[in-house]
Amino acid sequence: QVQLVESGGGLVQAGGSLRLSCPSSGRTARMYPMGWFRQAPGKEREFVAAISWSGGTTNYAASVQGRFTISRDNAKNTVYLQMNTLKPEDTAVYYCAAGRAPTITRANYDYWGQGTQVTVSS
Repeated sequence: QVQLVESGGGLVQAGGSLRLSCPSSGRTARMYPMGWFRQAPGKEREFVAAISWSGGTTNYAASVQGRFTISRDNAKNTVYLQMNTLKPEDTAVYYCAAGRAPTITRANYDYWGQGTQVTVSS
């Protein structure tokens, strides 16, 4: 079993930055590929970024490529999402997830956090 708790969300002006953190608990938590997803009001949950268990492979949605960076510190069992040059359309609840592969597919992720709200004002 893996438990995930996101933090770091908040209100920021367009062009600003935030860093989300997602520490995980569980004996094998550091062995899981991890992903970030987001869900805006009235929309489906969508893929944002993913990282392999070693950190050697990353994957990004086209909408955040070049602005967001996913990373992990396995010594701390924590995955991060650095978000720069934020836009109002980035406003959503952001979720971290642990899964079987660092892919865009929600079905590959078995464990989910409760989410943290990110609001970008124009």
